[in-house]
Amino acid sequence: MVRRNSIADLAAMKAEGRPIAMITAYDYTAAALVERSGIDLILVGDSLGMVMQGRDSTLPVTVDDIIYHTKMVMRGCSRPLVISDLPFMSYAQPSDALRNAARLMTEAGCQSVKLEGGAARAATIEALVAEGVPVMGHLGFTPQSVNTIGMKVQARESDAAARLLRDALALQEAGAWAVVLELIPAPLAAAITERLSVPTIGIGAGAGCSGQVQVWHDLLGLYEDFVPRHTRRYRTLGDEIVGGLEEYADDVRNGRFPTAANSAKMDADVLQRALGSLEGER
Repeated sequence: MVRRNSIADLAAMKAEGRPIAMITAYDYTAAALVERSGIDLILVGDSLGMVMQGRDSTLPVTVDDIIYHTKMVMRGCSRPLVISDLPFMSYAQPSDALRNAARLMTEAGCQSVKLEGGAARAATIEALVAEGVPVMGHLGFTPQSVNTIGMKVQARESDAAARLLRDALALQEAGAWAVVLELIPAPLAAAITERLSVPTIGIGAGAGCSGQVQVWHDLLGLYEDFVPRHTRRYRTLGDEIVGGLEEYADDVRNGRFPTAANSAKMDADVLQRALGSLEGER
């Protein structure tokens, strides 16, 4: 029987210097493919608002949305540890966070939740951890704050870098088992990783983190015109899919599909009897 990765497993990887691989996934099929790949962690991110719902930010995503997608992911995998995002304003107060995290874990079945923010979230993290909810933190560029901080690299100046380091330590002290570092300078991410005992997961934060996370659609090239600087296209599946669809449509229009090999057979006399019975009813 396959055993799901645990937080203890991830802590051991950090301690042993073994890099952690994490990817977003939003449905059964994606999760099943991640399972086959051997990737360690799946994030059911509120990025689904953009890549699955076609919105221009993560802000409209609801707890119900995350639950819906997490349920599909959980049905598709048995090995990766699954983390679900707490969406915008779902953890404004510790009581909100407790209620919504409970829904994610009991209704959807994830093993951890993720929330954004620094030391100001310490009390919320403490409250969740006290009730047995594992929490992953998220610092640097935090998409739910895009209207405040802008979509750009964070903590370039010394004061901001020191504040980010203090925030990372505060999240660890509050009980977070890991911290995502997004769009911060690579040397700063490496310095934070060195000072934390819990894993850091980078996205646009250089190679010095304990692991890396990427968005499924970016990594596999499902969009034609957008390649974030912090990603690498390992495949260009969008072009492959469009090519396959074009070939299919052309075959249908020119009578090349379906063929006899794609169709069920029927004895001619059986068909004739069926047609004859209909004629007799007229």
